[in-house]
Amino acid sequence: MTDTESYPARIESAVERYRADRDAFDPPDDPPTPDRAMEYCREGLGPTVMIYVDARANDWGVRFSEREFDLLHEAMNGYLSLYTACYGVETDPDATVREAAELLLDTHNIRDVAAMLTGVPERGTGDD
Repeated sequence: MTDTESYPARIESAVERYRADRDAFDPPDDPPTPDRAMEYCREGLGPTVMIYVDARANDWGVRFSEREFDLLHEAMNGYLSLYTACYGVETDPDATVREAAELLLDTHNIRDVAAMLTGVPERGTGDD
């Protein structure tokens, strides 16, 4: 994607989807629910982080406003919270989208990114 005008719309869409997912979220009765956590990674966290990756890798001239960064961080950290809640862990992550993007480029796996940024699930628990 190289249409720089579309980034604000993509960011708005990502944060709207996150807010809808957050509002519809019911904690699992019997955590962990790794499949549900993976769905939040695939459908929410990954696309949110990819907005930043696309802008930095494909469109060098893109500059996000402070508001756009705030929205990206809201959606990304929100999805990380939903991800950990699927494991029965309450968190308040404060990762940066740049950090998540760098991890994604290193690992090529959004679930690994979520696990590294949150520490959930703990290594060696059998849920990772």
